[in-house]
Amino acid sequence: MKRARWPAKFLLAFLLGLLAFAGTSHAADKPVVLFDQGHGQLFFADRGDSLDLSNLASLFEGEGFVVRIGKEPFNEKLLSGVDAVVISGPFRPLAPAEVDAVRTFLYRGGSLSIMLHIGQPLADLLQGLEIAFSNGVIHEQDGIIDGEPINFAVSYLKPHDLTKGLEGFNLYGGWALINTDDNSEIIAETGQAAWVDLNGDKKLSPGDAVQAFGVAIAGGFGQGRFVVFGDDAIFQNRFLEGPNVLLANNLVKWLKPLH
Repeated sequence: MKRARWPAKFLLAFLLGLLAFAGTSHAADKPVVLFDQGHGQLFFADRGDSLDLSNLASLFEGEGFVVRIGKEPFNEKLLSGVDAVVISGPFRPLAPAEVDAVRTFLYRGGSLSIMLHIGQPLADLLQGLEIAFSNGVIHEQDGIIDGEPINFAVSYLKPHDLTKGLEGFNLYGGWALINTDDNSEIIAETGQAAWVDLNGDKKLSPGDAVQAFGVAIAGGFGQGRFVVFGDDAIFQNRFLEGPNVLLANNLVKWLKPLH
């Protein structure tokens, strides 16, 4: 009995279908990171200017992530199939429903990295994670970069996967952070002589807060985990060099799914 022979065009379509299925299956195995660009951000993961985050996005791709850009409000549909979310430098607040969506994403096992340009747009989300931020930027007296006290080297690190292999990293204008429960911990902080200008006179004076301040906090929420950095410049293209590259590589690995 002769075997039936498929016309060439049907055979080609069948083979292309198999290849497409294989490609989809392979892509589905890759973790997905979503860069939020839907809250008034000025610096973007899909643009290559000096203050953008394209080099950070490339590190994610090099580690096997699929990079997505989110320009819509956070909701269950947007976060479906996403393993990690990066929220860097928002200027527009998250709506209450968005905060709930991100908290649910975390609770179910997602990973989150937050970098502050200003704290207020993320106040509700941070409060829900039991993280508080200062009302002024940190000034240092040690490790100052180029004579600017708000730019300095951070060298007080706690052992953690995010600080592995690091002796420090550079910060370029950041806010003090503190955890208000035991579900998170400060993993990087300033020296004891750092200060925050409480009276607004732009100089260190009596009454200003002088102490060690947290600049990075990592913790867990439900089955997920999060890290908050008090500065959004540390991973921008211009500043993603030296120790900040190692910190970024640690971050990318840490944000990978646990399963």
